Amino acid sequence: MKVLLINGSPHAHGCTRTALDVVAGELERSGIETEIVHVGHKDIRGCIGCYKCRELGRCVFDNDMVNEVAKKFEEADGIVIGSPVYFGAMSGTLTSFLNRLFYSLPAEVKRFKVGAAVVSARRAGTSATFDQLNKYFLHGEMPIASSRYWNVVHGMSAEDVLKDEEGLQTMRVLGRNMAFLIRAIRAERERNGLPETEPQRIATNFIR
Repeated sequence: MKVLLINGSPHAHGCTRTALDVVAGELERSGIETEIVHVGHKDIRGCIGCYKCRELGRCVFDNDMVNEVAKKFEEADGIVIGSPVYFGAMSGTLTSFLNRLFYSLPAEVKRFKVGAAVVSARRAGTSATFDQLNKYFLHGEMPIASSRYWNVVHGMSAEDVLKDEEGLQTMRVLGRNMAFLIRAIRAERERNGLPETEPQRIATNFIR
């Protein structure tokens, strides 16, 4: 079993990575392999709505990390996405990355893989960013791992985050809960399979 963790901050070892390291540590202690991928420093363009991914099985733009991470996502049992807060929202680079990643991946790849969001901020904007990230999981039929509070840490630096005792505890609980959920889903899938799905997606447009 494996969880992929995405660092959407431009800083490789900043506040967001510090929080992700804590989650990864608990996952590892629970017997789940982890891999942290840093994408926040890359030059990643947004989705242009060309729908070529429906033909190619991958994003048409193959010169950044989206398709590379998509392959890792396919092999993982869960994904944790971490972002700093910029103007009350997640980073622009991460937005471009996630829009293309989640849109280009087939529905069956995402379905019932466990998702979790982690947010870091100096002070405010965490709730809005947390909600923003969770929408990707909800759209993909991905169960969301929870902790005992919203999955946020506070600090201006990695050293500050290490002083946020409540935030660190939230990350530890998240890691353990995510590991439990992954194991439970795998066991049920092996016994009875996944819930029945409707293969034909219905799209009701408001203007006809």
